[in-house]
Amino acid sequence: MADKNSSLDWFKSNFLSLFYAILIAIIIRTFFFQAFFIPSSSMEPTLLVGDRIFVSKFSYGYSKHSFPFSLPFINERVLFSEPERGDIIVFKTPENLRIDYIKRLVGLPGDKIQMIDGILHINDIPVKRKKIRSETKLINNGQIRNLLVYEETLPNNISYETFDMGNTRADNTSEIFIPEDSYFFMGDNRDNSKDSRFVGSVPKNNLVGKAQIIFFATEGGSTILEFWRWPFDIQIDRLFKMIN
Repeated sequence: MADKNSSLDWFKSNFLSLFYAILIAIIIRTFFFQAFFIPSSSMEPTLLVGDRIFVSKFSYGYSKHSFPFSLPFINERVLFSEPERGDIIVFKTPENLRIDYIKRLVGLPGDKIQMIDGILHINDIPVKRKKIRSETKLINNGQIRNLLVYEETLPNNISYETFDMGNTRADNTSEIFIPEDSYFFMGDNRDNSKDSRFVGSVPKNNLVGKAQIIFFATEGGSTILEFWRWPFDIQIDRLFKMIN
């Protein structure tokens, strides 16, 4: 009988420890920080394939998308704080609430956005940009492309680098007016990004959080489980790098 009670106590103790660990993890993920993996090149050169980042869930308040599986515990965004132009944000598009996107916020409610010959225009004013270097890049289909790297500066003086691969269908758009309580996002890799030019403006309730720091990075996206590749793939210079 004593052995049976001891086994039962052991089971209860371990079950409660596991329960509390899961509960704490859910609380941290929902209200504080969530980890994300960068699977595509749409935010290069700022974020690379294989970067693992922490996203702060509290930066813009909370909506149902703050919860695992977007459970509808709340209908509207609460404790909302307005995002700033230039923030890199994880969000869900109106057309697909199951997929997380990460892009840079360039258009605020009430703005008029247009791309003209590859240059971003905000309210009819071209965003300042200057060429800083040229690069060659291996793209998805195995081709090597020449590209230009520009430093782009938004009206609030936030600067960052963008890739330009030449003339593409995303270089020219019609005028796009940003509705109230909505935002316009673009990838820094301007010619290889499915962003608001294609999926439209994003309602504020679809914001998930603000990208803050790269905590782990592997070249080409090798997984954490592929530990035997770490000595060759880990990008030491990107570990614990703040995201701008």
